[in-house]
Amino acid sequence: MNRPGSLLTRLRPPRLPRTQRGRRRLVQAAMAGCVLALAPATWMHAVADSRVRTTADVPAQEVAVVFGAGLWEGRPTPYLAHRLDAAAELYRTGKVKVVLVTGDNSREDYDEPDAMRGYLSERGVPDDRIVSDYAGFDTWDSCVRAKEIFGVDRAVLVTQGFHIRRAVALCRSAGVDSYGVGVSEPHDATWYYGGVREMFAAGKAALDVVFEPDPRYLGDQEAGVTEALAAAED
Repeated sequence: MNRPGSLLTRLRPPRLPRTQRGRRRLVQAAMAGCVLALAPATWMHAVADSRVRTTADVPAQEVAVVFGAGLWEGRPTPYLAHRLDAAAELYRTGKVKVVLVTGDNSREDYDEPDAMRGYLSERGVPDDRIVSDYAGFDTWDSCVRAKEIFGVDRAVLVTQGFHIRRAVALCRSAGVDSYGVGVSEPHDATWYYGGVREMFAAGKAALDVVFEPDPRYLGDQEAGVTEALAAAED
């Protein structure tokens, strides 16, 4: 049986260094930890800030890439719908010719790309101008597959504002010369969750850039984007 005194000893918080030198080292270690934690986010802003635009002022590119953001009962979530609305606007205004929708289809009853395709078709984007990537399981995978599988060299990326810098930084690192359209959202609970999540995702993004891991599924090259661009020229 534990004696109260020994239990209190174990629960007592660790003591701060008693010497000035020890306290200085503790402060230096804390500062170094903060710098390391903020470095990935700082890198993303440095790489992407000048590349983030609106649907009105983004430079025209042949392809828009829209990242998946979940489904509700088989339909795009509000955040995903807003991304697709922005992509449809880019198509209507002639800023892009083809839309590549990239998302999760890892199981039979969950198909983000087809839901995204249907939503765009309902809003006037011709079906033959939409290309589906069924293995866009995360942002890095989507960027690498856009380059390696679909042959996309330049693109306008479409996602929410809190995610767009990471998307631009990763796609540029994957070899896709990218501009980004960050869709604005009300600052609700979902928005705050997304912002906090990005703080942690920035670290993974930096590791992806350093180690360049293969996507979960790479597969063979596909001609969908090339064919859609050819149809746009007819």
